[in-house]
Amino acid sequence: MAAPTPTDRKFLGRLSLPERTFVADALRAETVGGVLLLVAAIAALIWANTPLGDSYESVRDFHIGPAGLGLDLSIQHWAADGLLAVFFFVAGIELKRELVAGELRDPKAAALPVIAAVCGMVMPALVYVLVTATGGGSFDGWAVPTATDIAFALAVLAVIGTSLPSALRAFLLTLAVVDDLFAILIIAVFFTDHLNFAALGGAVIGLGVFWLLLRKGVHGWYVYVPLALVIWGLMYNSGVHATIAGVAMGLMLRCTTRKGEEHSPGEHIEHLVRPLSAGLAVPLFALFSAGVSVSGNSLTDVFTKPETLGVVLGLVVGKVVGVFGGTWLAARFTRAELNDDLAWPDVFAVASLAGIGFTVSLLIAELAFSGDAVLTDEVKAAVLMGSLIAAVLAGILLKLRDRKYRALTEEEERDEDQDGIPDIYEQDKPEYHLRMAAIYEEKAAEHRRKAEVAGASRKGGGSPA
Repeated sequence: MAAPTPTDRKFLGRLSLPERTFVADALRAETVGGVLLLVAAIAALIWANTPLGDSYESVRDFHIGPAGLGLDLSIQHWAADGLLAVFFFVAGIELKRELVAGELRDPKAAALPVIAAVCGMVMPALVYVLVTATGGGSFDGWAVPTATDIAFALAVLAVIGTSLPSALRAFLLTLAVVDDLFAILIIAVFFTDHLNFAALGGAVIGLGVFWLLLRKGVHGWYVYVPLALVIWGLMYNSGVHATIAGVAMGLMLRCTTRKGEEHSPGEHIEHLVRPLSAGLAVPLFALFSAGVSVSGNSLTDVFTKPETLGVVLGLVVGKVVGVFGGTWLAARFTRAELNDDLAWPDVFAVASLAGIGFTVSLLIAELAFSGDAVLTDEVKAAVLMGSLIAAVLAGILLKLRDRKYRALTEEEERDEDQDGIPDIYEQDKPEYHLRMAAIYEEKAAEHRRKAEVAGASRKGGGSPA
C-alpha cells in the first residue's frame, strides 16, 4: 500500500483505542478538579467580599515557614510557589507522555495543535500590547492572557452538560499541554529578576541525583519526596520560579512501557499525583488568589483601564482568533482535511474554550505586577471577567451543536456485543472479522476432531494408537 499523502490526513480524526482511553481517564480527573476549582474561586470571591473580608486577608497574608532557609512565606505564596509545583509536575509528565507516546510524537500530527497553541499565545499578547499602547498602560502584563486553563474549561463542559467527541477533547488536551509548556518558558525566562547561582547549582545537582535514581530503578516515595522538597527549596531560593522544579522532575520520568509493564512509571505516578493536584493544590491556589474585591466600580474599571481591558480582550478575542486562525492556516498549508463528522464551527467553539485562562493567568498576574497590590487585584478581576465571558461564549456555541456531539459520543461508546471494545473500532476493520472467523473455524475444527476421535474409540473399543 502506498504511503498516505498529505491530503489523506484527517484533522480531528478518530483516536486509536488506547489513546481514546487515556484521554477519557485524564479528562475525567481534570473535570472533577475543574469543578472543585470553580467552587474554590466562588468561595474566595464570597469570602473576600463579605464582612469576613478582613479575615480572608489575614489568612492569605499569614507567614509561616523556616526563615533560616529563606522559606518564611505567606499562605498565598505557599499556594502559588509550593502547591502549584505539584500542578506543574503533572503538566511535565503530560508533556513528556505527549512527546514520546502521544500526539506530539509525530511531527505531522503535532503541527496543528502546536501551531494553534503558539498562535493562541501570540495573539492575546499582541492584543494586550495594542490596547495598552493605545491607552498608555503598562506592558508588564502582556503574558497574563496567554494561558489556557484546561480544568476550568472542562468544568464549564460539566456545568452546561455538553459531551465533546473524543477527537475534540484530545485536541483541547494537547493544546493545553503545549500551552503549559510555553507558559513555563515565559515564567522561567521573563519573571526571573535575579539569580542565586549557588542555590541554582544545588537545584541542578539535586535534579541530576533525581534523574540518576530514576535510571537506576530506585523505588520508594520516601526517597523521592524528600529529594523533591530539597530541589524545590533550592529552586525557590535561586530566583527561578519554584514551579520550574516540578516541571523538570515530571519531564524526567519514563513514559514508555517496557516488556511486562501495563503502565509506564510516568503514567503510574501521574495517576497517583493527579488527584492531589486537581483536588487540592489547584483549588487551594484559587482560594487564596481569586479573592479580589468586586464592586460596581471595580467591574466598570475592568473595561476602562488599559491593563485590565487588554487582559479581557486578550482572553476573549485574542485566544479565539489565535487558536482558530492558527488551526485553519496550519490545516490549509499542510493540506490536512477536517474530519467529515465535524465542521470548522466546532473548532471555533473549542477555541473559545481556550479563552478561559484562570490558574496560570492568575499566577502570571501576581508575578507581573508584584510591586503594585492594587493593580494586581484589578488584573486578577480582569482575568476572572475575561474567563467568565469566554466560558459563556463557549457554552452558547457548544450548546448549538450539542445534539450532534451527543450523537457522535453515543456512536463512539456503543458496544452491542459487550466485548469491551466500542463497535466503531471493529465495524470498519475487515481484519478483525477475518480474525474472528479464523478463531471460530479453528474451534469448530477442534470440535470435529474430538468428535472423530471419540467415534473411532467407541468403534474400536479403545483409543487409537
